[in-house]
Amino acid sequence: MQINNISASIKLRHLSADDYNNVLIWSKDNYFCSANGWEKNRSPNELFKWWLNYMNNTTEDFIRMGIEFNQKLIGYADLACIKDNSAELGIAIGDSTLWGKGLGYHSAISMIQYASKNLGITVFNAETHLSNIRSRKMLEKIGFKEVSRIGSEEYLGMENQLIQYRLNL
Repeated sequence: MQINNISASIKLRHLSADDYNNVLIWSKDNYFCSANGWEKNRSPNELFKWWLNYMNNTTEDFIRMGIEFNQKLIGYADLACIKDNSAELGIAIGDSTLWGKGLGYHSAISMIQYASKNLGITVFNAETHLSNIRSRKMLEKIGFKEVSRIGSEEYLGMENQLIQYRLNL
C-alpha cells in the first residue's frame, strides 16, 4: 500500500457488515489483537457475530467510525464518554504493518476535526499505555498533554501503567 499524501487520503465513514473481511484479516494479526484487547483465535462465525455487535455498539455517548485510506478500511476511530463539550478519543489501525507510518496521527486529526465541527467537542481525552511509545508520541505531536498516570492493565501480554492525556481546542 502506497503511503503518500496521507491526510488527503484518510476518510472517516460508518462501519458496515461488509467490512467483515477486513476484520477477519485483523483478527489474524496477533500483534493487533494483543494491543487492542481483541480475543484471539475466534472462529469466523463467532467473529462475524462479534463484529456485528461491535460495530452496532452505539449509544448517545459513543461513536465508532471506520478509517479508510486509499478507499480501503484500515481501522476505526472512537469517541467515547461524550458529554457536553468533551469526549475520549481512540484510534486503532487494524494492520500492524501499517503502524508507525502516520496513519493513526492523520486519522486522529480527522476525528478531532469531525467531533469539533459536528458535535462541538473542544476537550479531548485519551489514554494509552506507558510502553506504547508510538501512541504517546502521536498524542503529543497532536498537542495532547499528559494529565495523570492512574491505573494499569495488560498490554501486549504484560501489565502496563496507563497514561491519561488531554487536548483543549
